[in-house]
Amino acid sequence: MKILFISSMAIVAPDPAQSRKLFIDTLGLPLERHEGDDYYFSEHIGGSRHFGVWPLSQAAEACFGSRDWPADRPVPQACIEFEVEDLDSVAAAAEELEAKGYALLHGARTEPWGQTVARLLTMEGVIVGISYAPWMH
Repeated sequence: MKILFISSMAIVAPDPAQSRKLFIDTLGLPLERHEGDDYYFSEHIGGSRHFGVWPLSQAAEACFGSRDWPADRPVPQACIEFEVEDLDSVAAAAEELEAKGYALLHGARTEPWGQTVARLLTMEGVIVGISYAPWMH
């Protein structure tokens, strides 16, 4: 697989309001609320294409289709996404990861906002996404 760049970094927050106190109120990051939900993000922080505070409930829904994180899996602390060059490269990367013994949280799929991503959970509790977001190309 050919990774082009880190496309996104997000803190996975069990208590998003508390996390926002640090990132917005104390650090002064220009995070904006995503319309209609509790996800805060910015694409205007130097050195980062996208930084967010991702509610754990939304991470669970994105990975498992339920707002509850499964009790038999480590609770993630963060999410990092690596961008590949095209849509087909996401599925190829997912197959490569599985062939090397990595269990995916889910295979390549296109999210409602247009990003195609496959995700796994590391033993350190980090969600790793292999992604293609057309607007970043």
